[in-house]
Amino acid sequence: MAMLDTIQAILVERLGPLGPIYAVGFLAVTLLALALPSLLKKRADPLDRLREENLARQRASAETGLPRLRYNSRADKLDKYSTFLEPQNEEEFSAIRLKLMRAGYRSRSSVRMYHFAQFALGIALLVAGVLYAIVGNSTGGMSSTQMILSIIVPGAIGYYLPKYWVQRRLQTRQGEITNGFPDSLDMMLVCVEAGQSLDQAIIRVAAEIRAGFPDLADEYEMVAHELKAGKDKIQVLKDMGERCGVPDVASFVTVLIQSASFGTSISEALRVYAGEMRDKRVMRAEEKANVLPTKLTLGTMMFTVPPLMIILIGPSVYGIYETLQKGAF
Repeated sequence: MAMLDTIQAILVERLGPLGPIYAVGFLAVTLLALALPSLLKKRADPLDRLREENLARQRASAETGLPRLRYNSRADKLDKYSTFLEPQNEEEFSAIRLKLMRAGYRSRSSVRMYHFAQFALGIALLVAGVLYAIVGNSTGGMSSTQMILSIIVPGAIGYYLPKYWVQRRLQTRQGEITNGFPDSLDMMLVCVEAGQSLDQAIIRVAAEIRAGFPDLADEYEMVAHELKAGKDKIQVLKDMGERCGVPDVASFVTVLIQSASFGTSISEALRVYAGEMRDKRVMRAEEKANVLPTKLTLGTMMFTVPPLMIILIGPSVYGIYETLQKGAF
């Protein structure tokens, strides 16, 4: 703190009252100038040729008046900044891509948009913090600690806000999948026992549960589309378990893979596992019900005991006060 006060005193002495603000602004401009070359630099992408061919095909379709099969999204404008916005490490890229897929963001530019949101919000709130520090220093005279905190804290909030949003979305989505999974297994068991194949049962279940559990319906539809495309069934089921990130779904995928590998009845495996999922859902509900009294204890003590004590002891305290007042006179 002494060092910061010394630096602030030197800046105020040489640059005036707004010297610390000028110094912070100069530092920010310097960092942006250093980051611009790496931001604008782009490595040669082997898919550039394919993009050029697509652009040429789109121009040809525009000239001929035929409808286009694919439209460019606004996120494609960030392609030239992909080197800056996307992790270059394959493991980091795969981890953040998997996290976004589990949160429900499956577009090919989701990682790029995620990092762009972090960068844009961080810079925007950092600039807002600088403006607030300038106004506060010119009107009320902020200390160096308050000035630094008013600049750094908004920038940190803007940077971590997309991460918090994605984490909350991931938890909400996984909770919805966990709640709707037992019902979907019961429907799938009914469809299989009615004579439908597993692929047809998945399609029917996806259509039936969409009103109540749209995220789980999307997962089932993706499984159905991948199976129709000819992808290996075991790999499709493994991908579903990895995308959901829910232990119940991963166990269900393991049961189906073992049933397909050993040639056992799928309907019997579904019946046993559906019963286990129903029991597990009841256990989760009982667990929440058992925890509820413990959570209500603090509220009960705060809002029940003080009024009760006032009702019980209040008249006695008032009577003692009146007695002392009469004795004093």
